[in-house]
Amino acid sequence: MRYQVNTDHIRDALKTLRVGDQVLLSGTVYTARDAAHKQIFELLDRGEEPPFPLKDAILYYAGPTPARGNMPVGACGPTTAGRMDGFVPRLLGLGVAAMIGKGERNKSVQDAVRLSGACYFCAAGGAGAWIARCVRESREVAFPWLGCESVKQLTVCDLPLIVALDRRGGNLFVTGRAEFRKVEENCPGRS
Repeated sequence: MRYQVNTDHIRDALKTLRVGDQVLLSGTVYTARDAAHKQIFELLDRGEEPPFPLKDAILYYAGPTPARGNMPVGACGPTTAGRMDGFVPRLLGLGVAAMIGKGERNKSVQDAVRLSGACYFCAAGGAGAWIARCVRESREVAFPWLGCESVKQLTVCDLPLIVALDRRGGNLFVTGRAEFRKVEENCPGRS
């Protein structure tokens, strides 16, 4: 199925979304890669507030390059999500609603997504320049010394995503591979 989802209503959408659903996401997302996650955890460990509200936040594992021309960002593709796996259970426990990245997640992330009612979306890797066209605004909110990897608040419009982990325990990396094997087995000329 294909859904239009606004980040202001992400929790309602998560009740409906299932693995394999296509989503056009609009609203606010926050960029954060591993270096930014470490900084956020240092703040939390000191009892300080994070640089943006975690409740119902959507984290995009991206480090947008500097803006070009009249665009708010340069290339803005997803990075490998597995590098953030160690941070995910705590962040979901603090209210983060969804994550956007590329690639598989480990068992602890899969369990945390299911237990918290969250979601993991995959974005197309290698399509950073194309994805940048979905970004309407960008504002740096924390850790400027990290350069491209600082935390930015992005306003996106129709960011194309696919549900890779859902709140029911669905996992696109499992079901997708099984479906591919079925197709592969039925390919003419296979011995």
